[in-house]
Amino acid sequence: MSFEHLPERQARLAQDLYEELRAASDADIRAMAELLATKPDDELFGEAEFQLRDMVHRVGAKALQAAAMQRKKGGM
Repeated sequence: MSFEHLPERQARLAQDLYEELRAASDADIRAMAELLATKPDDELFGEAEFQLRDMVHRVGAKALQAAAMQRKKGGM
């Protein structure tokens, strides 16, 4: 992923945040893949949707937390 369209400082911060988020959310993404791969067609929606939504919310919470910590450290 390239952040060339951003000013240099923002691109650097975005790259740092991206790398941190990738590492922090890897287990969540693997869990999503496992959930979706193991559900039969007739169970893909319904309860699985709610499970997937919860996983996505966890990744979003990690993103917000990482961004807040980056700013607290003086990143922005």
